[in-house]
Amino acid sequence: MTRKETHIKEITRLLMQFLASGSAEDLLTYLVAGSNLPGARANPDIVEAFAGTVREFAVADTDDRQALWTLCVELACISPEDAPAGDPHESLSFCGVRGIGAIGSVSPVCAEAALTHLSEASADPRWQVQEAVAMAIRDLLSRQRGRAVPELEGWVEGGSWLAMRAAVAGVAEPDLLAEPDLAEAALRFHRKTLIRVYMAKERQSEAFCALRKALGSTLSLVVAALPGIGFEYLRQLATLDDQDIRWIVRENLEGSQLRERYPETVQHIRAQVG
Repeated sequence: MTRKETHIKEITRLLMQFLASGSAEDLLTYLVAGSNLPGARANPDIVEAFAGTVREFAVADTDDRQALWTLCVELACISPEDAPAGDPHESLSFCGVRGIGAIGSVSPVCAEAALTHLSEASADPRWQVQEAVAMAIRDLLSRQRGRAVPELEGWVEGGSWLAMRAAVAGVAEPDLLAEPDLAEAALRFHRKTLIRVYMAKERQSEAFCALRKALGSTLSLVVAALPGIGFEYLRQLATLDDQDIRWIVRENLEGSQLRERYPETVQHIRAQVG
């Protein structure tokens, strides 16, 4: 039995105990103990096991779904003051955010509320929680794209830097980009985001820097999914007299995603961007 399978088995038992008793104490103790924090990052196996198991329970029973939804929202709302970055209790926020995405992905009723919660969570200063938001968005895009895409469009048009980061990072996932409609949406998100970057006056905040860093890798995934219009867009960006956008273009050209598959095209644009 793999480590993840062991986590799934134990989390299943603890969720059943929670649903029967109303007490989540043993479940939370287990998640904290298995967090691998403090450390470089939270234990991905236990987080994935939690999100996947919550999804299965939510599908099976609507009453259980409501109880699990309430639990996940409470966990997602644990503040940075109560669970600072690197503290083992930070994993509870991470799990809560992923649980919200998991439940929203299988429940149209919860999908809209999930996006609202994720928009709020995207502003969390803890980078692991920001990553959890992007992963939760992927869950919603995979199963509730009709609701998720228009909402995320609003994030990139008028949301905060971190909401924009969550949207572009969430959609830039190879399995999602294999779907033509999602690939087109992803390119649209990136176009709108980079227009806002180009127009930005204030560029020193941590939030702007987090968005810039994300764009340094997400754009290449979108271009790989739509190489024709994608490379034409990169050529357009390369002509702009903007240091941040030129940095984003260079970073995406450096990645193996494009360099190994389209070496001549990459070399040409790299010479153009300087």
